[in-house]
Amino acid sequence: MDTLTRIRAFIDVVDAEGFSAAARRVGRSKALLSKYVRELEDELGALLLNRTTRQFSLTEAGHTYYRTASEILKEIDNLADLVRASNSDLKGRLRISAPRTFVDADIGQSLIDFGKAHPELSLEIVSDDRFVDLVEEGFDVAIRITKLEDSTLIARKLDDFQVKICASPEFLEKNGPITHPSELSRHACIIDTNGRSYSNWRFVEHDGTGFSVPVGGPIEVNSPLAAVRAAESGIGISGVPEFIARPKIAAGTLVSILEDYLPKDRGIYAIYPHRRYLPTKVRTLVDFLHNWFRKNTGN
Repeated sequence: MDTLTRIRAFIDVVDAEGFSAAARRVGRSKALLSKYVRELEDELGALLLNRTTRQFSLTEAGHTYYRTASEILKEIDNLADLVRASNSDLKGRLRISAPRTFVDADIGQSLIDFGKAHPELSLEIVSDDRFVDLVEEGFDVAIRITKLEDSTLIARKLDDFQVKICASPEFLEKNGPITHPSELSRHACIIDTNGRSYSNWRFVEHDGTGFSVPVGGPIEVNSPLAAVRAAESGIGISGVPEFIARPKIAAGTLVSILEDYLPKDRGIYAIYPHRRYLPTKVRTLVDFLHNWFRKNTGN
């Protein structure tokens, strides 16, 4: 029995969190998987799994082995994908992490369009506003709206990103023009608690100097869509992701203000782990998204 088969059995068991669940998932007997894992432990001279009738857990050595072995198997599978790249058929599962704001907005259609274009792929789109650990949590690709800083990951920019400062025409008519960000402290603002700046909104002076303005108001909500609705109703001023604000501004229900002071250091990125052999399915998704944004947003 080759070592790769034993390693795959071990990883299957860990991923399924148990021998019985792994047996059902991969279509092998529980006894056979247990045999493979035991042989792997004998080969290594180390216990990888703690086994009791009620609990299942990795030993310290098991944690270390699982992380590295998972990456090695991914590289082997990715190399096989690369060799098969001349075959246009894409198969398998693609696990994608994306912010809720992205998935719920119009641009979330990009992922749906990809799934429609490649029905042979199984997509798992996980909508989560936190920055997931791609390697530890088993994601193939993440969509991130950020200032790119993590050099351990590979990124491809899909689009520019800004937070537009918006108010309804009625609010501006009632409260007068706002010509500098410092004036926001005197006005009712709607706080989107999902935003990383929260109640200190970021701006840039004309000379490039960054600064923040503390804001507050009658509503705090962890949803940019709800914050937009509040701004449209005239309750206050909201910081709105550009891809959500765009149709509202075009329709005239919101007005973008303070354009000359908005930071331009963020973007929408497709992020994936640094791997020697990039899976064809990942490359296909990233290329599709890049072309989708160029076609649909003009950037």
